[in-house]
Amino acid sequence: MDPGTIVILAALIIGLIYGSVGLLSGFCMMSGLRGWWAEGDGRLARTYALAMGVAIAASQLLAAAGVVDLGKSIYLQPSFSAPVMFLGGLLFGYGMVLSNGCGSRALVLLGRGNLRSFVVVIVLGIFAEITLKGLIAPARIAMVQASQATVAANSVPSLLVNAGLGAVQARMLAASVLSAVLIIFAFAHAPFRKSFGQIAAGLIVGLLVAGGWYATGYLGADDFNPVPLTSLTFIAPIADALQYVMLSTGSTLNFGIVTVFGVFAGSLITAIVTGRFQLEGYRSPQHMLRSASGAALMGAGGVMAFGCSVGQGLTGLSTLSLSSLVAIAGIMLGTGAGLRGALRVRPLATA
Repeated sequence: MDPGTIVILAALIIGLIYGSVGLLSGFCMMSGLRGWWAEGDGRLARTYALAMGVAIAASQLLAAAGVVDLGKSIYLQPSFSAPVMFLGGLLFGYGMVLSNGCGSRALVLLGRGNLRSFVVVIVLGIFAEITLKGLIAPARIAMVQASQATVAANSVPSLLVNAGLGAVQARMLAASVLSAVLIIFAFAHAPFRKSFGQIAAGLIVGLLVAGGWYATGYLGADDFNPVPLTSLTFIAPIADALQYVMLSTGSTLNFGIVTVFGVFAGSLITAIVTGRFQLEGYRSPQHMLRSASGAALMGAGGVMAFGCSVGQGLTGLSTLSLSSLVAIAGIMLGTGAGLRGALRVRPLATA
């Protein structure tokens, strides 16, 4: 098979696994933070932390071995707009609370028969496309051009290199410390240590991020027809997948599109096999409006932040990119605002 076909098959496998694991474990940053901050149950948050730590360790091992050049990813560019990325993270995080989950979670729940997630996926994809190439794009581009800066260091290892360390030592030190902190944080929680399903979910998702880098950066390596280096992310891929469904004769499949289809299919198959498939809808027009509003914020904010809670929270972080840390800070703050404080998203009346 040619490298392009191998990448497509790898994307399908990665998507199927993510969809199945996501359904069985409830893997979701927003659910994890809500359980930890609002309900006192930190198991899902620890699952996400474990996935972060594993993604960093595995991805940086691939880079250190020369298998994948993470410098070719969108997360390690010589210039970026920290204000726009932070603002995008804020919008995405708050929208995630309004919609009760991120884009990847919506795909997983859609496979289970949740029709609310159908609205979230459609609206998210539309607003992502509007922000990428449509009506909002000129404003976004103007904001980026007015605030972007070329940085002397675009990653944590490059900061250490500027401080005097060698490149290899800087990479291994940064990766070891950050991954260790996250993994220790996960296993420091006694209930999490007893949740073998959650431990497995964190390990698997973290390895899937590295698997995406390996598929596009090594298996897809082709000097004549190069495949863009990428891994798990869901904002632009959901928009691209919607466009592909409508205009497939003028489009080509790529890693992101196939991953989106794979996540939905993996969740659907798992839901049917385990008897979890059940059609669900909105309780009221207000519920639908809130959910759609959140999806719009996620679509626009995710584009501005160059990724979502998975695209930046896992994949971007695995590159140790400073811009990803900025976006993650915005996502966390936006999520926190939606879960606690004056801007908290309050439950809708059930009447």
